[in-house]
Amino acid sequence: MARFVLQRLVFLALVLVGVSLITFAIAHLAPGDPARMMAGPAASGEAVATLRAELGLDLPLWHQYARYLGDLLRFDLGTSNVSGEPVLGEILSRAPASIELMGSALLLSLLVGIPIGIGAAVKRGGWLDRTVSGLSVAGISVPPFWLGLVMVIVFYRQLEWFPASGRFTGDPPPRVTGFLLMDSLLAFDLQALAAAAAHLALPVLSLALLEAGPLARLVRNQMRAVLASDYVRMARASGLPERTILLRHALRNALTPLVTLVAASIAMMLFGSVSLETVFGWPGAGHYVVQSIFALDFPVIMGFAVLTAIAYVLVNTVADVALGLIDPQVRPA
Repeated sequence: MARFVLQRLVFLALVLVGVSLITFAIAHLAPGDPARMMAGPAASGEAVATLRAELGLDLPLWHQYARYLGDLLRFDLGTSNVSGEPVLGEILSRAPASIELMGSALLLSLLVGIPIGIGAAVKRGGWLDRTVSGLSVAGISVPPFWLGLVMVIVFYRQLEWFPASGRFTGDPPPRVTGFLLMDSLLAFDLQALAAAAAHLALPVLSLALLEAGPLARLVRNQMRAVLASDYVRMARASGLPERTILLRHALRNALTPLVTLVAASIAMMLFGSVSLETVFGWPGAGHYVVQSIFALDFPVIMGFAVLTAIAYVLVNTVADVALGLIDPQVRPA
């Protein structure tokens, strides 16, 4: 297992080099001049040239990339061309909002997807089975931003149940962790907790619905395979209650592949939350990077891509290690 983790860390380094090279190339092939945008349309050519020299944009591309890669090795993602603040600090300050959104959506998708997947496997061909198939197709084909807009139209404009933008209304609780739900609980402020949950409802529902379908389909398919196995038939022949067979024998083996799918779901949420944060005006890292794209803020764009790649590789590494601990059959030799 230690050798496997070491191999993954080496793979992480290779991924970071590849991601940094690709994002650097894409950012510099994008149309527009960041120095011109920062200086303003009324700035003279001399002022723009001076700013380009200060930003290092007048250097050859290979020199710019070498400087960027050297900064990455020192955990320096550069400085935002717009705010003048360190990119790492800007992204990390907004990370709790994104993590709260993705974590809540993942928890909700598990609470919905696992039970209906089990029910669909037990009642094969019933309405719940058809619902799982429909949710799975929708989760794969429906864009997150489109579902977010539908949520806004239905639950905000028509029903007026939930707010449609922002993370909080009024004065937020004292910042301790950066997670508003947690900070509200720590402050024993139920009114703030209700306000934070209301603002969280629509983006979480939008993200969770897209992930619940694939999760439910996996649980259904795995449960069907396990329920058809020899040891389950023997357990039934021995007279064990159906509830005991489902929960104690079948469910444990059926949920083993769920670890891998949860890791994949987190990776998908990293990208889906970017568009949803923009739709709902959610002040997370995804919304921040979209604004940086429109402003041609290359350091922020590249820094976000690198951090996302790190998170993706680390999540999959943790999932593989957890799967090896749960199921000895898949442990690396």
